[in-house]
Amino acid sequence: MEIKIERAKTLKPKPAANTELGFGRYYTDHMFVLDWDKDQGWHDARIVPFAPIPLDPATMVLHYAQETFEGLKAYRTKDGRILLFRPEMNARRFANSNRRLCMPELSEEMFVEAIEALVSVEQDWVPAEEGTSLYIRPFMFATEAAVGVHPASSYKFVIILSPVGAYYPEGVNPVKIYVEDEYVRATKGGTGFTKCGGNYAASIAAQVKAEQLGYTQVLWLDGVERRYVEEVGTMNVMFMINDEIITAPCEGTVLPGVTRDSIIQILRSWGYQVSERHLAIDELMQGMRDDELTDELVALQGDVGMMTDRAERAEQELERYRQESESRAARAAEELAKARSELHEAEKRHLAAMKAEAGKVKAGHEEREKLKKDRDEKQRQVEALERKLTRMSEELEESRNKAQT
Repeated sequence: MEIKIERAKTLKPKPAANTELGFGRYYTDHMFVLDWDKDQGWHDARIVPFAPIPLDPATMVLHYAQETFEGLKAYRTKDGRILLFRPEMNARRFANSNRRLCMPELSEEMFVEAIEALVSVEQDWVPAEEGTSLYIRPFMFATEAAVGVHPASSYKFVIILSPVGAYYPEGVNPVKIYVEDEYVRATKGGTGFTKCGGNYAASIAAQVKAEQLGYTQVLWLDGVERRYVEEVGTMNVMFMINDEIITAPCEGTVLPGVTRDSIIQILRSWGYQVSERHLAIDELMQGMRDDELTDELVALQGDVGMMTDRAERAEQELERYRQESESRAARAAEELAKARSELHEAEKRHLAAMKAEAGKVKAGHEEREKLKKDRDEKQRQVEALERKLTRMSEELEESRNKAQT
């Protein structure tokens, strides 16, 4: 495969030695890009400066999620060499994911060649400190601009690199695990065995719930009976019970991890009994209670120190419900006392208002009586004056008559 290389004109400052790298915080100067369409197939392989990817608002991946990805690492050895860990396994899994999502498959050779070429260009970004590596993220997505559910007619394959430390904040220390029996990660016939964004988006709700309850990760049960252990978060998981190492079988719901396959091969070569079988959560928890779990729960890529099963979780829920009930009862009692106090005050104000109104009514009655008396008195005075005027008129008339005679 011919790969064109365009060097970045301005290079980013690299993290200093012993920097807490975290996971996915830093990205290298370049990325690999390869295009595919129905007419040309795979074409225009190139390593270019790391930059945003412009997309049409109708780009199909934004609407129908035709997208797959992989994850692997490059390591720097003590003598300065840079090693990849079984990249051909990631290439095969990537092809299986693409086949399931009706996306074009990339050959194993092209996949590995692209990674090696980009890591070679960015080799100075591979950290050397213990517990660090260069994370490699190949991904592919539909680029056709069209709204309508169908396999896209064009795709883009990209690889980006990131120097990283531990994935979890706890590093390699034990983490608390929440046994999830409400949400499910995958069911047979679905996409559980692929690495596609939709699987991870659907898992976030359970992850958020676990974190709210004080746990770091989720232990997934099967999607049918909610009984059999499948994965932990984004990892495969193994248990050792009575000298038997047990891990969930890859039957379409579990991601066939590269580390998983490697550990199974190594353990069997050491003479351990490794069973790829269904393990009920009840069997696991009983093994823990009976001290039959030889080692604590071990998940590939990290150790897990604590799990909560249904019974323990039910007790926790009951205790939380009791506390919440007591709190609600106390709040209700306070509200009742407040309501009673407010009612008493309202009754006092109402009584005072009634008394005031009664006083006003009495005062009004007395005023009206006084006005009536005044009116009657005035009426009597008017009538007396009228009688007086009448007498005076009569006397005047009588005087006139006498004068004439």
